[in-house]
Amino acid sequence: MKDYIKVDEWKIIEEGFDPKYNTISESIFSLGNGRMGQRANFEEAYSGETLQGNYVAGVYYPDKTRVGWWKNGYPEYFAKVLNAANWIGIDVVIDGEQLDLAKCVVSNFGRELNMQEGYLKRTFHAKTSKGKQVAVQAIRFCSIADDETGAISYTITPLNFNGSIIITPFIDGDVVNKDSNYDEKFWNEVKKATWEDGAFVQMRTKKTGFEVATGMKVIIEQNGQPVKLNAQPIEQDKYVGLKSELKAVQGQAVTIYKYAANLSSQNYDAAALEDNLKSALLRISGKGFEKMLAEQAAAWAKKWQHNDILIEGDASAQQGIRFNIFQLNQTYTGEDDRLNIGPKGFTGEKYGGSTYWDTEAYCVPFYLATADQKVTRNLLLYRYKQLGKAIDNAKLLGFKDGAALYPMVTMDGTECHNEWEITFEEIHRNGAIAYAVFNYVRYTGDEQYLTDYGLEVLIAIARFWSQRVTWSEDKQQYVMLGVTGPNEYENNVNNNWYTSKIATWCMQYTVEVIEKVQAANPEKYKALVNKIHFDKEKETSRFHHIIEKMYYGYDEKRGVFLQQDGYLDKEQILVKDLPASDRPLNQKWSWDRILRSCYIKQADVLQGLYFFEDQYDIDTLRRNYDFYEPRTVHESSLSPCVHAIIAAKLGDEARAYEFYLRTSRLDLDDYNNDTEDGCHITSMAGTWMSVIEGFGGMRVRDGKLSFQPFLPAKWESFSFHIGFRGALLNIKVSKSGVQIKNTSGNEVTVLVYGKEQLVKANNELLIEA
Repeated sequence: MKDYIKVDEWKIIEEGFDPKYNTISESIFSLGNGRMGQRANFEEAYSGETLQGNYVAGVYYPDKTRVGWWKNGYPEYFAKVLNAANWIGIDVVIDGEQLDLAKCVVSNFGRELNMQEGYLKRTFHAKTSKGKQVAVQAIRFCSIADDETGAISYTITPLNFNGSIIITPFIDGDVVNKDSNYDEKFWNEVKKATWEDGAFVQMRTKKTGFEVATGMKVIIEQNGQPVKLNAQPIEQDKYVGLKSELKAVQGQAVTIYKYAANLSSQNYDAAALEDNLKSALLRISGKGFEKMLAEQAAAWAKKWQHNDILIEGDASAQQGIRFNIFQLNQTYTGEDDRLNIGPKGFTGEKYGGSTYWDTEAYCVPFYLATADQKVTRNLLLYRYKQLGKAIDNAKLLGFKDGAALYPMVTMDGTECHNEWEITFEEIHRNGAIAYAVFNYVRYTGDEQYLTDYGLEVLIAIARFWSQRVTWSEDKQQYVMLGVTGPNEYENNVNNNWYTSKIATWCMQYTVEVIEKVQAANPEKYKALVNKIHFDKEKETSRFHHIIEKMYYGYDEKRGVFLQQDGYLDKEQILVKDLPASDRPLNQKWSWDRILRSCYIKQADVLQGLYFFEDQYDIDTLRRNYDFYEPRTVHESSLSPCVHAIIAAKLGDEARAYEFYLRTSRLDLDDYNNDTEDGCHITSMAGTWMSVIEGFGGMRVRDGKLSFQPFLPAKWESFSFHIGFRGALLNIKVSKSGVQIKNTSGNEVTVLVYGKEQLVKANNELLIEA
């Protein structure tokens, strides 16, 4: 755990430059706008440890799989979001010495991420080996008002000299991915050009053929006055730059305004990229930096108006939740149903930037409540459009008759993961896809989605489960063999409770939706039956039989569901009794030792109890929580939020708050010693869930929002915004009670502590404590 980020309710602040934290800070201070993003690399040269990263959403490369032992069914490649052209670069040479913080004496260093207005600011003083001193201030952002563009204001002030400063803004497309399996570069140059005050490079990905044009327009001012550029153009392989030499005057600031754009062939004809790029550069440079920055602040203000969480009395908790919400909004906007949410977003390369089941299990609730309905609908359509490939994935593993297995990792619907215990066995991911459909319809009431898209997905998933189970003659029940549950510290186990539970739930929900769609729209139902060759009587009969006869492990003595067969045969040493030097296990223990232990990486049985809590009484929840939580090491970023929510439901404020802080500050405090690889974006939605579903106790009951809130002892109050079926509510929980403001034109009935409350349009009510 690190403790170098200063606490501030609206800003992430680093004071002083410590190179050993640089790659962590590059992740934490990352920027994005849903269309593109970047790590917080320096604009000027840096020869110290760094992970360069600029990314364009949806642009990927199929990196050939690298495994020691090939198995039938393995994917041929791992799809990776690519490190794209570096557009932030500004090379600075002071009297013959390159400005490089790894080689200078650095003082007054500060890095500040302004979450309220959406920009990154960095300041420092640097002293070269020749004794020349400069003060630098850099401000940059990726525009969410104009999401293919960004801008930089970079100001250098000589402090103790008059002399030469050479400034070279550049675009560098000669980049690599740190995680390339074969040290391969993934881009080929298509063309490039420079002109008096600008330049661009257009490149094409190998194999996939995406083209991206990255360009810049440069304006330089000295002492507040424009400088006529007599720049020397520099063109190298995949690189363009504009080199200008200025006579620096002590105390006179030199400011470089660098306007940039990234345009992709996903959105433009490749032949028209150059013209559209130049138009974008003219448009944003014509506005000027200050106007662009003002537009950015206004756009962020609008976002915060709908999804801010205000915590009074705990600045650390406040900073944590806003950081999580900020990064979620930077990563995905929902405007394009071809895009999804990678576990690292635009903050790093790990996990390939691809889509996992995290989206459906953790991100969907956040976007349902804080964004327009179409945003979550687009996440569901992303999966619907990939159904054909999910069916192909299942075929590769021997399934038939339209059964679908959605990939563990994907960019375009094709499975990209190549660890057998995950690719073949972590099949509970299929359940998360179905649960997201259920969750969306329950929240929005959009049952038309089931008719148009949802039922087809549900039947394909149910067909998979009906083929994946095995009839046990010994038990006279169906069993689920050879799986990996959410707890990835167990592989190839039999009868993982969560996997079996979500499988039967999927089949039950599918049967219910079949009846609903058939009754609501017989013609569309008949068309779907013909399209997918669905035999209702035969297939639903099998679904019902599996639901009725599924085996679930249960320990009568302890009154808990068994995570899997044989779990109680393991040595039951609790996490609190482990030496601190053994943690984290995944960095200190062999995999063999981990697999033989009782330790749980993340919520497994408890994940199922979170999803299906309505099916169990409070005592059942408590027994399972009290048994499994002490054995959980929380070495997945997805773990603390589920534990926080269940603890809150159980009235265990201490553990609920402990897990909330852990999930909210996971990256800010580098709990798992891995933030240098990028932030844990999808788990950040879990932080939001910890507050809203945990402390706020929000659920959907019979088409109504229900709240069962409590106020953590350390907080004076907390409030949050919720959008629900045309109503926009602000809920404030304080010592005096629960205040609900309806800021929309639609009245809404909600449940508070089990009692119905009508909140009229543009009105408010107070339920006293």
